[in-house]
Parts: sequence; structure tokens; C-alpha cells
Amino acid sequence: MTDLTEIKLDADCKVNWDFTFAFLALRLWLGVRALFVGIQKFGAYKSVAMPLLDPATGQPDASGVMVNVNVKSYALANYAGIPVALRDKFAHEPLFPKFALVAFDRMLGPAFILTGIMLIIGLGTRLSLIAQGLLFIALTVGLVLIDQNDGVAWLGIHIGLIAGAFLLVEHNRFTVIKKW
Repeated sequence: MTDLTEIKLDADCKVNWDFTFAFLALRLWLGVRALFVGIQKFGAYKSVAMPLLDPATGQPDASGVMVNVNVKSYALANYAGIPVALRDKFAHEPLFPKFALVAFDRMLGPAFILTGIMLIIGLGTRLSLIAQGLLFIALTVGLVLIDQNDGVAWLGIHIGLIAGAFLLVEHNRFTVIKKW
């Protein structure tokens, strides 16, 4: 009786689909996570005045009362790689040079978007995993410098997921370029 999770392609080659699908799920999760983290860097909330709606009729209130509603929008002009509150903390950290802060701020969003897309489509999977690992390590160093230990723990979980992906990468079957 054969195991349904293993298919023999020839006498020496056996594909274990459990590991393949485990890696695919991990690859897609890390890719989607990185893609949307990068996209969020281009989002901002804007306060917009809108008429108060009557709950019974759904029509604007007859008195003309306006309420402020926060509306999120995405645009290149909204880009902030490092949130303003954290950027101010980094600016006061003597171990973090200003030029490094500016460079990291500019490249963070695009790097997450690029590595996310690469992982999702399977283009240079190992390279994109290495790049994400380096991004998470750099973010960890920054958060340690400004004493944001909760964020460090979350980044540690991401590093663990990347390490798990590297353990399963040999089962990477659905790729554009498998070698890297």
C-alpha cells in the first residue's frame, strides 16, 4: 500500500507533498505579509467632514450636522518607511547615524514590496528569504536601540518563520526560478 503524501517519480526520486505544501503555505504567508507591510508604508489617514446620517432613513441629517471621519488613502506622497513617532526616537539615538536612518526609511517599503512579490511568484525564493531576514534583523537592531522590546519579540517570530522556510526550501516546487 502506498502513502498518498509521497509519489515516486522513479526509483531514486520521491516527492513528499506534505513538505511541498508546508513550504508553499509558509512562502505565500511571508510573501503576502511582506507585500502588504510595504504597501501600508504608502497609506495615510485623512480627516474628511461628512454629513451625519439619520440611522432610520439613511439620509443626511436635516440640521446639516457634519462629522469628521478618518479615511485611509494610498499614494506615493504618503510614503513613510519608518513611522514619525519612531523616527523621532531614532533621531535621538546616538548609535544610529542620521544617514542610515534616511537610507533605511527610503528603502524599507520598496524592499518589502519587492521581496513579497518575489516570494509569492517564486522568483529567487532563497534570495528573497535572505533579504527579508536581513530586513527583520535590521528592524530588530533599531527596535533594540529605542527599547521597543514587544516589537523585537514579533520580529523574532518572523525570523523563526524564515528559518523554517529555509529548512523546507528544498521542497520548493512551484517557482519561476528554483536555483536561487
